[in-house]
Amino acid sequence: MSNVSILGIFVADLAFRATRPPAMGETIIGAGFKMGPGGKGSNQAVAAARAGADVSFISRLGRDAFGEIALATWRAENIRTDKVVLTDDQPTGAAYIFVEEATGENAIIVVPGAGGAITSADVDRAAADIRSAKVFITQLEQPTDAAMRGLAIAKQAGVTTIFNPAPAGSLPDAIYPLCDYITPNESEASVLTSIQVTGVDSAKAAADRLLQRGVGTALITLGEAGALYHTAQESILVPAFSAGKVVETTGAGDAFNGGFAAALAAGRPPRDAVRFGCATAGIAVTRPGTAPAMPRLSEIEALLAR
Repeated sequence: MSNVSILGIFVADLAFRATRPPAMGETIIGAGFKMGPGGKGSNQAVAAARAGADVSFISRLGRDAFGEIALATWRAENIRTDKVVLTDDQPTGAAYIFVEEATGENAIIVVPGAGGAITSADVDRAAADIRSAKVFITQLEQPTDAAMRGLAIAKQAGVTTIFNPAPAGSLPDAIYPLCDYITPNESEASVLTSIQVTGVDSAKAAADRLLQRGVGTALITLGEAGALYHTAQESILVPAFSAGKVVETTGAGDAFNGGFAAALAAGRPPRDAVRFGCATAGIAVTRPGTAPAMPRLSEIEALLAR
């Protein structure tokens, strides 16, 4: 059985690099294009698998060319896919990714496709996988009720739960007590708490609000500043790792979440697992793409040793 169970979606990433995004009605010449595997849940599954975890993925795909890319990606990483539903009703999703050439910063439009039709019944069919895992992680590219169902099954079974609330939006109050860890970035934390997160102090205020709602630990990722690890007992800024020139930040959050989940599943203490997640992200941003950029365990351990 897998020690990390992940509920999420796959999309084909269509990444365009240019000096700036076009204005409405404008056409510009780009600097590069690449298509590859993406979707937050799928990216996190690849990150966790490369970081040493045994991973099972719960999702829906269309029976189409993008779905074949998904299955090939997961086979290559030894990710279990027996709880992935194939459907003729919806196409596999896709994402438009604009990457700013100078900085590697990005803007994204996601169309979930078949992944947007994941139901609580799909999650129930995967309940045995979730209950047998050490760590369960989900996000919000599939419907919220499916995410809540997965978190509830894991929580009731004593499985460590990680909720990556991305993309952020209005959430039911009942979801927060199901989260051992919640992992928003600055903008997501701002949306969830109505506190504008612009640095460590405002991140602590937002983290306190998340704890008040029932979250066990708030982990707010702060880009190049690192990640804030915030509990009722302590608040620690874990610094980011520099592994070279930043090429693309698109998969940084997924790298962090996947690495963090793998480290917890391997038995690392929480603060060490946060460092592990930061190191995973620190390497991923030095490479183009999302899933293809995820580092191997040996690379992460080498960076941590430095």
